[in-house]
Amino acid sequence: MTAIDLPDGPAHWPVGRPAAVERVEGSAVPVRYYLAETLDGLYTPYALRTPPGPGPHPFVFLAYGNGGGGLEWLRDRVHNYAYITERLLEAGYACAWARYRAEVELGYHRGGPLVRDRRQGMDLFNRSPLEFEDELAILQHVRALPDIDAARIAHVGVSHAGEMLFKLASAFPDAVVCGVACEPANHEFLDLSTDHTVTVNPDTAMRDIEEMQMRSPAAVRKRVNERLALERIAPITIPILVMGRDDDHLQGIFRVSYDLLAESGKPAEWVSWDHDLHGYIFPHGTSVDPVQERAITGVIDFLGRHLQEGDA
Repeated sequence: MTAIDLPDGPAHWPVGRPAAVERVEGSAVPVRYYLAETLDGLYTPYALRTPPGPGPHPFVFLAYGNGGGGLEWLRDRVHNYAYITERLLEAGYACAWARYRAEVELGYHRGGPLVRDRRQGMDLFNRSPLEFEDELAILQHVRALPDIDAARIAHVGVSHAGEMLFKLASAFPDAVVCGVACEPANHEFLDLSTDHTVTVNPDTAMRDIEEMQMRSPAAVRKRVNERLALERIAPITIPILVMGRDDDHLQGIFRVSYDLLAESGKPAEWVSWDHDLHGYIFPHGTSVDPVQERAITGVIDFLGRHLQEGDA
């Protein structure tokens, strides 16, 4: 990684200046690491790559799973999960892996809307910002970059990051133009009542949902707080592609997430693929199998239909 010296002059960091730039093996497109100021004044990193040629380029935010980690996590994603970014670059999209703070158990469900006040000339919040609000801060930073088209921004999230798309689109309807939620772990967003397959970790008193069995959409439908879920879905206006995984133990949650969108009249699409990898659209390495190839092509086709010039 190549460090960049602090700029001279006033004590601020120009928004368009990366913290570091690094080559990506096998590609002519480098990665630029930026630090975005979050809502509470701390900083979170993202790793941006842009297609060759002049911008502004449409942008795709890439998110995977729970939060935590930092630059080393980003570097692993940039160098070891480059297939998806290379496909997006080839299709003309700028894209970035990003980090955000760790998930808070039921923080979204219990915390309510974030309220900002002032005390002694500085910020005061009713609660700490959450991980999807870090995504909002990154998107605001990205929008200010001169080579990014601020009107054509999309979000692609896998697992918990798929649920984060639902949270983001509900709380901030203008944050992105469209989104892909692959295997969205929406148990919190849907206020799902868990069953005996969920245990409590005696050391932390928090739920262990790793083995939760929610394969049946009909069974999941009976366990969600449908009134609350529909209230959360109501503000959503963007097209969302919900992607399931045929034999996943949470397939019922994925499908019900789509069903409630569709029944609410939202521009939602559904597809499910038979694959043994959780997060199959974010493959490790540089090669993919035919199912992954078709699934990723479908994602890019979806983005193309909603990020075309003038459609935003």
